[in-house]
Amino acid sequence: MENYMENAFLPLRDVVFKTLRQAILTGELKPGERLMEIHLANKLGVSRTPIREAIRQLELEGLVIMIPRKGAQVASITEKSMSDVLEVRLALEKLAVELACRRIDYEQKERLKTALLAFEDIIGNEDAGEIAKADVAFHDEIFEATGNPRLVQMLNNLAEQMYRYRFEYIKDRSGHMRLVEEHRRIYDAILAGDVVAATKEISVHIKNQEESIIRQIRLDES
Repeated sequence: MENYMENAFLPLRDVVFKTLRQAILTGELKPGERLMEIHLANKLGVSRTPIREAIRQLELEGLVIMIPRKGAQVASITEKSMSDVLEVRLALEKLAVELACRRIDYEQKERLKTALLAFEDIIGNEDAGEIAKADVAFHDEIFEATGNPRLVQMLNNLAEQMYRYRFEYIKDRSGHMRLVEEHRRIYDAILAGDVVAATKEISVHIKNQEESIIRQIRLDES
């Protein structure tokens, strides 16, 4: 959490929130870890007030839970919570690829290709955060190609919840080349305007992620 002042132009409460949120998403703050206000305030060089406000925001996002007589702690990643998020994601992304197949224009195809190649280039990177960003960028280009701002908004809101799980399957390095292949098949189907193939490939993509995350959860619990 040393680089929190990178966001120094934001209000202090937002800087603290983003710093703690990133620490949770990347696993620096681990599931079940208690969030001690005094300790965090000293570490970040702030008062307890922005820490308290940030914890309240994180609780609303489901990243933090309040335990009676113990205080705040990082929420655990459970198979049920993951399954709930991916169930919604699958329904929305199937609609997204269907619309993208029908509405994507030339410039959007070029941007999608650029995002695909960028992901393929970065997949050997040791930085899970950079891989996650490239993964998000690829899917974001598909969302934009739907031409439906309301759907894009819903998917972006869901992405906030999905980001934590994205780190879990990216930690499984054995599945990195499979991610590349899945992205390529989704891309090919959209460019061909093949709705059946695109919805099939996005379903396989998300199902494989679910299985990978379950393996990581069980590995972390063992």
